[in-house]
Amino acid sequence: MWNKTSFTKFFDVELPIMLGPFGGRLSSVELTAIVSNAGGIGSYGCQPFTSTEIVGIARQIRTHTTRPFNLNLWINDRDIGVADFGQPEFEKVLEIFRPYFEELNLPLPTYPLPLGPDFDNQIEAIFEVKPAIFSFVYGIPSVDILEECRRLDIKTIGTATTLDEAIAIENAGVDAVVASGFDAGGHRVSFLAPAEDSLVGTFSLVPQVADHVRIPVIAAGGIVDARGVKAALALGADAVQMGTAFLATTQSGTSNIHREKLFSNEARHTTLTKVFTGRLSRGLKNRLTDELRNYQEAVAPYPLQGKIIGHLGAYPANTESNPQFKSFWSGQAAPLLRHTDAETLIQNIIKDLGPL
Repeated sequence: MWNKTSFTKFFDVELPIMLGPFGGRLSSVELTAIVSNAGGIGSYGCQPFTSTEIVGIARQIRTHTTRPFNLNLWINDRDIGVADFGQPEFEKVLEIFRPYFEELNLPLPTYPLPLGPDFDNQIEAIFEVKPAIFSFVYGIPSVDILEECRRLDIKTIGTATTLDEAIAIENAGVDAVVASGFDAGGHRVSFLAPAEDSLVGTFSLVPQVADHVRIPVIAAGGIVDARGVKAALALGADAVQMGTAFLATTQSGTSNIHREKLFSNEARHTTLTKVFTGRLSRGLKNRLTDELRNYQEAVAPYPLQGKIIGHLGAYPANTESNPQFKSFWSGQAAPLLRHTDAETLIQNIIKDLGPL
C-alpha cells in the first residue's frame, strides 16, 4: 500500500505527505492544520519569528488540530559577510537599487539594518512548545540540541541538497531527511558546499539518498500531484514534501497576486537568484531578477539583503503592490498546478494514488 511506509509508521500519520514549511511569513495556521488533519504532516516556517511569536503560533495551531505538526527553523541564519558589512558596504549595495527606489518614489533604507530573530533564541521556543516534529535547513543542530529534542520526544528532520549532506544528517542522529532537488521553489538550503555547486535534480537525488541512508527519505522539489508522489515513492522515497502546490492554495499565507501568477503562463519561467535575500533561491522571473542578473555577487549578505529589498515592497507577501519587485517563490513544476483549495488537492492526490 502506497500509504504504508517507514515515514508514516515512524511519525504515526496516515499519509506520506508533508507540507513544505514556507519562510517569509507565507505559512499559515489554517494550512498547517488542514494537512495534519488530513493525515499528513502540516508544517509552519518559523524563520522570521521571535521566540515569543513561535510560542503563540504553536498555540494557535493546537486550537485547530490535535495531530502531529512540524515547526521549521534555519540553523545558519547569518552569512559570514554580515560581520564585515558596515556603512560603506551598505552604501555600495544601495547604489544598485537606488534607481528602483527613485522610480517608485520610495525613501531609501538607512544604516544600520536590523538582523531579526536568531536561531539561538528561536530554539528555546521549540523546547517550550514541544511540537511533534522539528525540521531544519541550512545545517545540522548541535549535539546538545538534538539530545534535548530526543529527551522531549521531538522528532527531527534535516534537509539535504546533496548525497553528502544526507549522509551527514543521518550520521548526526537526525530521524529523517528531506532530499530537496534544485527544481524546488524557495531557497537552496545547501550547507556543505555552496548552493551553486549543489544543484542536483529531485529525481536524481532521491534514489542516491535512498540507497545510502537508513532513515526515512522525504522527496521534495517538482512534486505537485499524484504522478510526482508515485515517481518519488518508486525511486525509494518514503514520503514527499510539497511546497508550491500548497502555496498556490487559498489557505496559504501568500498574496492573491502570487497565487494568480502561479496559475499563469509566467509560472513556466523560474530562475535562481540572490537578489531578494542574498541567498540563492528559486522564484518566478520578473523585471528585478532580469535586470540585476549580473549583480548576484554584489548584493548584501543574508539577512541584510532582504531588509534592503523589503523597502521596495518585496515583503510582506500579503501586500498587492509592485509585482515586478516581489519575490514570487515557485518550483519548476508550477505549470502542472490544478487546485486552489488545499483539501481538494489532498483528496485528489489520494484518489489518483488509489485506495488507502
